Amino acid sequence: MIEAADKPSPVIKVSDLTKSFGDTKVLRGVDLEVYPGETMVIMGGSGCGKSTLLRHMIGSLMPDRGSVELFGQDICRLGDRPLDEIRKRFGVLFQSGALLNSLTVGENVALPLKEHRSLDSATIDIIVRIKLNLVSMRHAIDRMPSEISGGMKKRAGLARAIALDPEILFYDEPSAGLDPVTSTQIDRLMMDLSGKLGVTTLVVTHEMDSAFRIADRMCMLDAGVILKVAPRQEFEAIRDGDPTGDETTDLIRQFLRGDAAGPITRRQIGVEFETDILRAGER
Repeated sequence: MIEAADKPSPVIKVSDLTKSFGDTKVLRGVDLEVYPGETMVIMGGSGCGKSTLLRHMIGSLMPDRGSVELFGQDICRLGDRPLDEIRKRFGVLFQSGALLNSLTVGENVALPLKEHRSLDSATIDIIVRIKLNLVSMRHAIDRMPSEISGGMKKRAGLARAIALDPEILFYDEPSAGLDPVTSTQIDRLMMDLSGKLGVTTLVVTHEMDSAFRIADRMCMLDAGVILKVAPRQEFEAIRDGDPTGDETTDLIRQFLRGDAAGPITRRQIGVEFETDILRAGER
């Protein structure tokens, strides 16, 4: 057992993170720590706040209250230039791959190198080929995004995300829109890169097969609140166990198993019925 004094400092630390859009509260005082070298999976149903949490972690959203620390610095209180320096230390793979359609695969990967490194074109070309080779995409260096598949776009986007040798990799729904075989290939690639590069990995997903393949620890988010953060094995025990009678544990179990009946379903039916009654009373 690791003593508190030996525990490493978190590379990501989220404290009391709160965010609303109009009258809708999306995050409600979220606390989360991610440690160097681990793979943390954030999961939850549609609209639970996981993508909003990710956007705060990469600095594209600012909270109503709370803080997000990367490498010990609160990015919510940094100016544009210091925040840009922090952003050079992490990479992001977005759902679609987010490639620029007017550039070739190789040019997409080269873009962050041209913007943030003082390197000659020959050196950039070598680095691009190395990064594409890591994701088994060197053969597609001269292809346009319109000429490659969805899975290949994800791989190319990942090559661009690692172009600057980041210390953290953020993945937003990496398996979205992929067939099961390609999804498994992307998962294995993510694990391989984590091992080879020694990066800290944070993945936002609702794909449970993928989550259980890649996670060291898992975080269950529901209605803007973290229900549980624990090693993967604890979530496996909940998934494979019997209902407990505890509402929170059984809600997590239903989500992990994809069961049709359970606390999530009861809550949805209750909200829909209440809304329908209120609307009827206004007529």
